[in-house]
Amino acid sequence: LRAAGRSPRPLFSPQAILAAQRRGEDVETSKKWAAGQNKQHFITKNTAKLDRETEELHHDRVPLEVGKVIQQGRQSKGMTQKDLATKINEKPQVIADYESGRAIPNNQVMGKIERAIGKLRKDTSEIMTPFQTCPGV
Repeated sequence: LRAAGRSPRPLFSPQAILAAQRRGEDVETSKKWAAGQNKQHFITKNTAKLDRETEELHHDRVPLEVGKVIQQGRQSKGMTQKDLATKINEKPQVIADYESGRAIPNNQVMGKIERAIGKLRKDTSEIMTPFQTCPGV
């Protein structure tokens, strides 16, 4: 009886990959996407629908008035962007994006910000109406 041949095993080092390529073996490489990152929030808009649209080819952003309301509410509580981000378990960059109007609206994040600063949809005469969720997503 013969010993079983070498089974294919993952090659991790660049030297092992180059050696396998020199031997003429098939080498499959794949890059991990978002490895080691905590990806919690996804864009709820259907990107295929955006591709089909011809007029507007971008996601809606948070209005600048909302960013100002978030900023004023945060400052009235004496919090920095980092303090607010820590309180709602988000990154400080998320708060900066919402305040500058660069963020794509997310109901979860907006709800957390509302609870933390006690503003937005309640006190500002409905400046932030609830966002529409895409059906079937």
